[in-house]
Amino acid sequence: MARKPYFGLQGNALLRAAIMLVVCPTFTCYGYNMSVAGGLLTLSAFNHQFPRMDTINTTGVEQKDNSQIQGTVIALYTVGGIFGALSCVYLGDLLGRRKVIFFTNLISIIGAILMATSFQFSQFIVSRLVLGLGTGGYIATVPVWQSEISPADKRGSNVVTDGIFMGVGVTLALWLDLAFYFVQGSSVSWRFPLVFQVIFSGTVMAFIYFLPESPRWLIMTGQIDPARSVLAALLEAEPDSATVTDSIETIEASLSLCGSGKWTDMFTNGKQRLFHRTYIAATGQMFQQICGVNLITFYATNIFEQYLGMDPVRARVLAAAMGLMQPCGGFLAFFTIDRLGRRPLMLWSAGAMAICMAGLAGTTSQKHNTGALVVAVIFLFAFQLIFTIGFAGMTFLYAAEMAPLQIRAAANAVSTSTVWAFTFLLAQVTPIGFATIEYRYYIIFAVLNAIIVPSIYFFFPETKGFSLEEIDAIFEQSNSILDPPRIARAMQLAQSRKILSKEDGLAADQNAVKETMNC
Repeated sequence: MARKPYFGLQGNALLRAAIMLVVCPTFTCYGYNMSVAGGLLTLSAFNHQFPRMDTINTTGVEQKDNSQIQGTVIALYTVGGIFGALSCVYLGDLLGRRKVIFFTNLISIIGAILMATSFQFSQFIVSRLVLGLGTGGYIATVPVWQSEISPADKRGSNVVTDGIFMGVGVTLALWLDLAFYFVQGSSVSWRFPLVFQVIFSGTVMAFIYFLPESPRWLIMTGQIDPARSVLAALLEAEPDSATVTDSIETIEASLSLCGSGKWTDMFTNGKQRLFHRTYIAATGQMFQQICGVNLITFYATNIFEQYLGMDPVRARVLAAAMGLMQPCGGFLAFFTIDRLGRRPLMLWSAGAMAICMAGLAGTTSQKHNTGALVVAVIFLFAFQLIFTIGFAGMTFLYAAEMAPLQIRAAANAVSTSTVWAFTFLLAQVTPIGFATIEYRYYIIFAVLNAIIVPSIYFFFPETKGFSLEEIDAIFEQSNSILDPPRIARAMQLAQSRKILSKEDGLAADQNAVKETMNC
């Protein structure tokens, strides 16, 4: 008897395996990298090794210069991420999803090892770039792969788990930083936390080829028989069944409307409004960063220790505890995204984050007011929770949903590079912002979050419950940037009426059967 592929798993069990063996370590590693370096910046052993990044034991002009260097070096990771994501514009469709995920994780392992074994400042700089290159590549590809193997009714909850795992990674990094803070006088205190992430990337590399390739990519490249086998496993059906055949025909019909399929198509509109969709995907990813999350995530320990005046241990404990808010928010999003939809979660989260940032500006302006600083800590915790509900995994999901199959890898690569570009901007300017305008820095993000609310309301269509091919239809019927939200509402209303009419018909049939039996 032939061995069954994918560990013999099908349907939901196969999707859960994909989430736990690839998505979980991928986004845990991503979250880990967002915060692990920031927690090491105040360690004496780290500052002894790299004195040009020391902002703790310096003052005046030297501290200002070192803060600029520190911001640049930490932000170089995001520069690598930009190029790693953009490489998937070409490689994503050339190699397929699984190969890109495998090789980009290999590159990130090389970067992590280089970083943890650094003795020279130049090696540390190069390692940050290499690490970012690998991370940018797999973060641009995994959500695409994940969305393309998920059914419409579970796609939201499946992909939004990315936010849970990001939060787990952020929290793990901060707690590990705290544990190794007590390893005084040894470079192990910062080397081990930097190399620990290799476990996550190694796990992805070990299992990715035991899981299915994207059936949509297989169909796009003419590999119909392998796609049929994958769809059969995902849909728990026979390869030659009508269900599988209908799915293949729907995907092929969508492909026939996508033009040439060149990555340059995303800069044109046409019937499917490709540029419009790429722009929405990139804008959503930009919102994820300009809300201000990484000024808190990257520099959590610094905020508590340097700007709220706490001792090193208490600062690390609070930063690590704050990280726990992200997985909690991710679980809330998991249970609500396919019930409430994408738009409500993003709208309410942006509004609440604006309030949190305004509260932080007010409370941190009172440096010697203990009560105000306690409230500031509460706002920091609340911000992390709210961000994860509406934006952590959400924008990766939304970006993957926006683009049609022919340019999905390319458009998602561009939108993910937007994440990295704005992450770089924030990582670069945050030390300078805190050093120059202090608490007023938070006011900028309060205003930006307030602007996000109407932007989402007027321009972002709801995608809850639609297949990826049905989302194509939303834009095919649109003539302007304001049309998609209205058309999506109309389509959802039509779907609801159809479901209700089916239920009414079923109820009528059941009543007829009962009456017949009574007779």
